[in-house]
Amino acid sequence: MKTQSAQIDETLFTERIFARLSSLFATVALALACIGIYGLLAYAVTRRTAETGIRVALGAQRGQVVWMILREALVLAALGVAIGVPVSFTASRVVKTTLFGLEPHDPATVAVAAVVLVGVAVAAGFIPARRAARVEPMVALRYE
Repeated sequence: MKTQSAQIDETLFTERIFARLSSLFATVALALACIGIYGLLAYAVTRRTAETGIRVALGAQRGQVVWMILREALVLAALGVAIGVPVSFTASRVVKTTLFGLEPHDPATVAVAAVVLVGVAVAAGFIPARRAARVEPMVALRYE
């Protein structure tokens, strides 16, 4: 004899494990995306130190330099969303049987995922952008 709660817990054990693993993998994927975008932008900013120094020496405002770098992050995020949305709709057919309470083509879920990805890209791009804006023109021109 078992309580009804115990029977329900036992019945839904597989689904709960699948949901927890999916959440874990989604969190790891988000962290990897953030690290990847940060690494790519940090490398690109380092390679363009001389260009940034020239821009600042010629009168570019710090905000313009930050926006230049953040624009690159937004382009990367837009490409990720443009590729990811069709792939997610295609992949949703595969996981359709494991989705409880969600439609396979749930626009709210896709929109939230896209907004989170763009937010992560902006956050990951802000550190290299801030570093690029603080570069001193004379140091940047002597760089390399």
